[in-house]
Amino acid sequence: MADDDELDDDVDDHEEDDEEGSSDGGGKKKLFIIIGLALLLVVGGSAAAYFTGLLQPLIDMIAGDGAQSDEEVIAQDAIFYDLPELLVNLSTAGRKSTFLKIRISLELEKPEDVPKVESVMPRIIDNFQVYLRELRVEDLKGSAGMYRLREELLKRVGAAIAPAKINDVLFKEMLVQ
Repeated sequence: MADDDELDDDVDDHEEDDEEGSSDGGGKKKLFIIIGLALLLVVGGSAAAYFTGLLQPLIDMIAGDGAQSDEEVIAQDAIFYDLPELLVNLSTAGRKSTFLKIRISLELEKPEDVPKVESVMPRIIDNFQVYLRELRVEDLKGSAGMYRLREELLKRVGAAIAPAKINDVLFKEMLVQ
C-alpha cells in the first residue's frame, strides 16, 4: 500500500507540474498577443497618419527648410501663355445650335518654350477646334466633364509642341450658350 501511496503522490506531482506549465505557457501566449496587438496598433496608426498627411509637417521639419516640393518649384518658374479666344458650335444632332466660347491659358515649363508655342499656334488652334466641335453639351457638364476636357486639351497641345513641355491647361473663361 505504501507503494500505491507513493505512486499516487508522484501522479499528483506530475499533474500539478503540468497545470503550472500550462499556466506559464498561457501567460506567455497572452503576453505575445498583447505585444503583437500593441505593435499592430502603433504601425497601423503610423501608416494612417502618414497617408492622411498628418506626418507631413514632421517630415518637412526633418528634411529641413531648404527643401522645396516640386509643386513650389513649378509654381515659381511657371510661364503662362494666353491662347486666343475660341468660339465653336457643339455637336447637337439636329437640335438648336449650341456654342462654346472658351479662353485658355497654357502653363509652360520654361520661358524658352514661348517661341515654340507661337510657331505652332495654328496647329494648336486646329487641334482644339476639331476636338471641341465634336463635343456635346452633356460632355461638358460637371467637374468630371471639365477634368476630361482639360486632360484632352493638354494631350493635344503636348503632342503639337513636343519636345517642349506643357504643365497644365487653365480655363480662364468658358461659356456654353
